[in-house]
Amino acid sequence: MTEYSLQTRSRATASHRVIEWAARCVLSALMASALCLAPAAQAQVKESKSAKTLKTPKTAPRPSQAAPPAATPAPPVEPPSAPGVGAAGDYIVVLVNNELITAIELANRLALVKRNAQLSGTGLPPKDELRQQVLDTMIDERVLVTHAREVGQRVDDAELDRLIANQAQQNQLTSVELKEQLRAEGIDFNTYRNNLRDQLLIDRVREREIQARVRITDAELESFMAQRLQESGLSMEYNIAQVLIRVPEGASEAQVAQKRALADTALQRLRSGEPMDSVAKALSEDDNKDKGGALGLRNADRLPDVFIEQVRDLKAGEPAPAVLRTGAGFHVLQLIEKRNATSVPMGQTRAWHILLRPSKELSRDAALRQLAEFKKQIQSGRRSFEQLAREHSQDGSAPQGGDLGWTMQGSFVPEFEAVMNALPVGELSDPTVSRFGVHLIQVTDRKKVPVEIKQLREVARNALRQQKSEAALTEWLKDLRSRAYIEYREVPQ
Repeated sequence: MTEYSLQTRSRATASHRVIEWAARCVLSALMASALCLAPAAQAQVKESKSAKTLKTPKTAPRPSQAAPPAATPAPPVEPPSAPGVGAAGDYIVVLVNNELITAIELANRLALVKRNAQLSGTGLPPKDELRQQVLDTMIDERVLVTHAREVGQRVDDAELDRLIANQAQQNQLTSVELKEQLRAEGIDFNTYRNNLRDQLLIDRVREREIQARVRITDAELESFMAQRLQESGLSMEYNIAQVLIRVPEGASEAQVAQKRALADTALQRLRSGEPMDSVAKALSEDDNKDKGGALGLRNADRLPDVFIEQVRDLKAGEPAPAVLRTGAGFHVLQLIEKRNATSVPMGQTRAWHILLRPSKELSRDAALRQLAEFKKQIQSGRRSFEQLAREHSQDGSAPQGGDLGWTMQGSFVPEFEAVMNALPVGELSDPTVSRFGVHLIQVTDRKKVPVEIKQLREVARNALRQQKSEAALTEWLKDLRSRAYIEYREVPQ
């Protein structure tokens, strides 16, 4: 496994990381939730902006804000041209349910997005387009946050304090140093704290929706496991017992009929509930008759195909529905046991990744370019993978330098896993697009380990849940946005 050592961080680097990390806390996780809208949902958003009549909000605006007048068609967004707006010149830009977006908030968010883009070397769209995109993102956030509060989600101050302290520690800062650094860079700590609280609320309500909406059936689990067993080259194991009535070569029709009648008798005795052991000892002409006719537990590939066809759909203890004729004679079969192999040799991969989530502030093309530049920096030795992941990745693995740990097949979405599986150990991928964003991947080690069938079921359940979650959340967000009250305000004259 490739090891990366952290270089000593200068104060300037720490400053860079704090700003970028703060921007991610304010934007990235919220946008990961809010910007998953499918094209149909985006169309509904646009439709709601031009609607002549909007819905009445479910609750009144926050007490500190005046109640809004009747909704009007959406005017062009005209946030202040200066980096900020004085308190006396502040005004409401949009009302979302019972939440307000003010001109000062919009201006501050724009400033933060621009600062983050400058530090990361990311391009931004034209000024007017950027303003509208940032405003759309803030509306999405308010929709999700108000829903989280409506369903009773809460984040207490003590929990928030612990999270901020942990994040500061991961950036090699104390909580006091973090506040000072944010203040030095013009980031209001209370705003940062409130946005972080909102982020946690959204994460929790999203997880709740996944639990409520995503269901994995037994049939889906069995199908997934069967596919993995097939890929591993293993098959089912069967223990079959038989009564064999031999038919001599060149036997007359009368002899064959007599043998057939004996086999029919054996089958009838089994159907009436008589144990195979006694029937086999009394009638079978097989060498295993003294063992009750049992052939022992064998892989399917070690048994005749005609036997498997007879017993494949049987339950343990059931006799085959009919007498089987082969060149050896007549067979009366009973399934004693059927099971998967006790373990499956499955490949495990240890990989690291850096994830950038495309958003209205960071296009997919910009994310691709940024990760391509990261790849060059790693290959040239200027930066380590771990450093870049800690500073830039928008995944939960960022504090571990992007390390995903040991994972089995089926742990990731197919588009990510296909690229990871094709990488030689130690190699870097090209920037790779998945449903979660754009990734830079490095495989650090591989091995094969025996996996118990019980564990394979859990792998199957997690993989299927991940696959279904994205579609379920997209549909949920589409529904939330369609029911949200969104009122655009005129710019005061």
